[in-house]
Amino acid sequence: MSSAESIPPAPRFEPLSVPKASDVLAAEVRERILSGEFDEGTALPPERQLVEQTGLSRATVREALRILEVERLVDIRPGRGGGAFVHRPGRESLASTVQLVIRGQRIRLEALHETREAIEPACAALAARRRTERDLADLDTAHAELVGAGDDVPRFLRANIQWHNAVARAGDNELLIGFLDALSESIHASTDLAQFMDVRIRRLTARAHARITEAIRSGDEEAAHRRMSRHVCGFARAAAEVDGRELVDLPQADG
Repeated sequence: MSSAESIPPAPRFEPLSVPKASDVLAAEVRERILSGEFDEGTALPPERQLVEQTGLSRATVREALRILEVERLVDIRPGRGGGAFVHRPGRESLASTVQLVIRGQRIRLEALHETREAIEPACAALAARRRTERDLADLDTAHAELVGAGDDVPRFLRANIQWHNAVARAGDNELLIGFLDALSESIHASTDLAQFMDVRIRRLTARAHARITEAIRSGDEEAAHRRMSRHVCGFARAAAEVDGRELVDLPQADG
C-alpha cells in the first residue's frame, strides 16, 4: 500500500450561517422581556449607552430596536424624554397576529367557522364556571344593545360581536379571548351578514343569547356548552347559505 493510499480524506465542513449582530441583540432583549426580567414600561438604555455596552455599531443597535418595535415588544418614543420602552404582549397582540395569518394565508371561511365551533362552546362553559358580576353585567349590556338595535343591522352585528367577546372574557382564558376576538372580526369581514340578518334570524339570535346567558349566570357549564354549540353551528350553516340560496333554519339554543 502506498503512503498516498494510507492518508485519510480531509474532513468536510458544511457552510455556516452566521446570524446578524442585530438579530443576536434583538434575541437577547426579546428573551429578557418575555422572561419577565424587564417589566412593562421599563426604559431600555439610551442608544448611545447600548452602543457602548454591547460594542456594536449604532446602525446595528438601531436595527435591533426596529426588529423589536415591529414585534411590538418595545415602543419607540421620539423627542425629549423619549427612547425605547418595554411593551409586554397582551391578547390584543395575539388577536392582531391571528388576523394577519388569516388574511395572509387566505384562510377559508369554512375553516374560520369550524374553529369558532370548536372554541366558543368551551368559552361558554368556562364563563359559567368563572363569571363575575362584572362579566354578567357586560353580557346584559351587550344583549340589551342587540335587542335595542331594531332594524339597524350594522348596530345589531356590532352588538353581536360585543356579546360573543364578553362570553370569552368571562371565561378568563387569555388565549381563547385573543383567538375569538380575531375570529369574530374576520368572520364579520368575510361574510355579507346583512344579506340574511332578517327579523326572524335576529329574533332567534337574541333568544339564543338570552338562553346561553341564563346558563352562564346559573353556573351550568354543560348547558352553556350545549347551547353555545347549537347557536354557533346554526349560525355557520345560515351564513353558508348566503349568495341567493335558500336559508336553512337557524337552531335556537335548547333548554
